[in-house]
Order: sequence, then structure tokens, then C-alpha cells
Amino acid sequence: MRVGLLGTGNVARALARGWRAAGHDVLLGSRRPEERTDLGLPVAGLGETAAHAEVLVNATPGTVSVELLRSIGAPALAGTLLIDVGVGLSDDYTELSHPNSSLGEQIQAAFPLTPVVKTLCTMDSTVMTDPGGLDGPSTVFLSGDDADAKRTTGRLLTDLGWPASSQLDIGGITTARGQEHFAFLFMGIADGLGAHTFNIKVVGQPGAGSRKGS
Repeated sequence: MRVGLLGTGNVARALARGWRAAGHDVLLGSRRPEERTDLGLPVAGLGETAAHAEVLVNATPGTVSVELLRSIGAPALAGTLLIDVGVGLSDDYTELSHPNSSLGEQIQAAFPLTPVVKTLCTMDSTVMTDPGGLDGPSTVFLSGDDADAKRTTGRLLTDLGWPASSQLDIGGITTARGQEHFAFLFMGIADGLGAHTFNIKVVGQPGAGSRKGS
């Protein structure tokens, strides 16, 4: 599958390497691709990356994501699954840029012809691509309005090492608020542990059902 990742930071690079190792054709998108030739990964402009992609991943800072996507243009994004892993935080990490909504919702509202799935934003980039490195299984969440888009996202998560049993579909794109607001609890847990490489596991009653993302 052709996967385009908008952004060239730690998250984008980790995901690109993880999916490339699983056999996918990955391309990083940058506003200044000529300055990002030292990453060991293919890099192109934003528009070229969007045109290349069967699945597009937003791994840009959440405070600029909508503006950046608008620079690509709605026609170029129409019909392309967009996986959003961004969270918009203030410079001092004390406030969300979408306190009464979510970045995922804002992207979906701005691009109604682009199915958006929110996932992977509740953990560090190391865990995103190596969930098996933790001491036991944990949970990754999916939010989105399009069932087919969530199934495709689920398959891509499986390729990163997330089995179906670890994927929890929590509902429509409005539930992305919960994923993004978790950022504050994540920071508190990280301070308590003195480390960022951890994740949470949802534990229910025996026999309780759930919606899987794949």
C-alpha cells in the first residue's frame, strides 16, 4: 500500500520505518523537502505526497495541521483515507488548541469528502511501532465515522504489531476528543514513571464484547 506521511518528525519517521518494514511504499511529505534529504527515507513536497498516497497520515503539529492540509487542497484529499495522529498543544503543553472539540473533528469538518480516522495519539512513537516491546499487551483506540476507513486503519495497525485484540473502536470522530484529551494524563503518567515508553490497557469483564478496528 502507498502510505504518505505528512511531517518529518519523530512520529512520522517512526511510522514510516514501521510500515516500510512491513512492505508498504512510504513517502514523507515536507514543506521544504530539499532540506530533509538526510533522513534515510524518501521525502517529497506535500502535494506530491498526497498524490502518491492511497492512505495519508497527518503527523504534523496539531496547531498547524488544518492549515497545512488546506494548502494541499480539498480536491487532492477527496476520497483518500486520512489517519490523524496529531494533538494540538500550546507551547508550554498546558492547553489544547481544540479544548471543546478535537483536531480529528476539525479535519473531518474541513474535508467532508476525506474519511478521517483518529488513532495512535495516546502513546509515544516508540510504542506506536513496537507494542510488543512492552510488558504485556495494551490498547490502541480508533475514532471515525467511516467503517471501511477504520478497517483499513486496523490492518495498518496490525502491520505495526497491534493485533485485532488490542484495537478498540470507540465510535465516531467525536470520540477523538477523548484520545486527544488523554495527552494530559499521558504527561502525568510519564512524570510519575520517569519515562515515556508505556501504554494503557483497557480491561473489561470476562466475555464483554467490543468493536474491533479491523
